[in-house]
Amino acid sequence: MKTEGQTFQPTALIIDDEPQIRRLLRTILEANGYRAVESATGADGIAQAAQRRPDVVLLDLGLPDLDGVEVLRRLREWTQVPVLILSVRDREDDKVAALDSGADDYLTKPFNTAELLARMRAALRHAQTPETSATFVSGQLEVDFSTRQVRKSGKEVKLTPIEYALLRLLITHSGKVLTHRHLLTEIWGPKSVDQTQYLRVHIAHLRDKIENDPANPELILTEPAIGYRLVPQ
Repeated sequence: MKTEGQTFQPTALIIDDEPQIRRLLRTILEANGYRAVESATGADGIAQAAQRRPDVVLLDLGLPDLDGVEVLRRLREWTQVPVLILSVRDREDDKVAALDSGADDYLTKPFNTAELLARMRAALRHAQTPETSATFVSGQLEVDFSTRQVRKSGKEVKLTPIEYALLRLLITHSGKVLTHRHLLTEIWGPKSVDQTQYLRVHIAHLRDKIENDPANPELILTEPAIGYRLVPQ
């Protein structure tokens, strides 16, 4: 438990069968204020997650005993700890499968250290954000969920019902990649999972209304061929 005067040191669980990767990640994490715990197999990783209760999990997909997606599914049966996938698999279907199974983010190896740390911070912020909060503020954007009002620089922004629903869903999962399939299913229903162009149009309209520079968005980011991620400023 954190006491007065102490600095919070989040625990990161590394589940990866490559000793070199675990060593690299431990070095990076410990140099940036994390406590690192290592597991070389999926089964041990699940056990460590239950025992250590980490604040974030870094999970490889190519484990010797269990596929990483299966490990993820088992974790999601009892915990919502942020899980970031670190894998050499870069196919779109692998990324979508992991994200749809509950991963918070996905980075391919080799990864950029600064980007990894930034995405870990985003995942931790999302995990620590009270879901009952009635107001979301990011930069010049303010969303009051109790009144369904959206303001930018203090001025009310008129959103269509679909635009508002998209924005609320992205905010609810801020920092997390939401796949096209997830967004389409949540907003339009399971029969609309192939209508990605329809989704792009609505995202574009939403950006026009809330981004300072819609052509270079800073709030709603695109994960190419995968989906979208809202990054609080």
